[in-house]
Amino acid sequence: MHEDVTLDAKPPHDLLPYRLMTGKDDASFCRRISEALAMGYRLYGSPSCTFNGTDVIVAQAVVWPTVVEESTVDPTAHRV
Repeated sequence: MHEDVTLDAKPPHDLLPYRLMTGKDDASFCRRISEALAMGYRLYGSPSCTFNGTDVIVAQAVVWPTVVEESTVDPTAHRV
């Protein structure tokens, strides 16, 4: 079920408009990303992962929608 939500210009709880979330690739990390999405953040770019010798470490950027709307930068553009 999708509910229409009116978003504020700024994220709630004094959170930053851009967040790079990192952690072990586990249910806790997925929960944090899911909570950010439920709050109104949007995924930004592709996820990234690495292996530290013990665990898979993942990263995913999220942005507040008003930041994306105001930005003129194309996140998929390749820089030379």
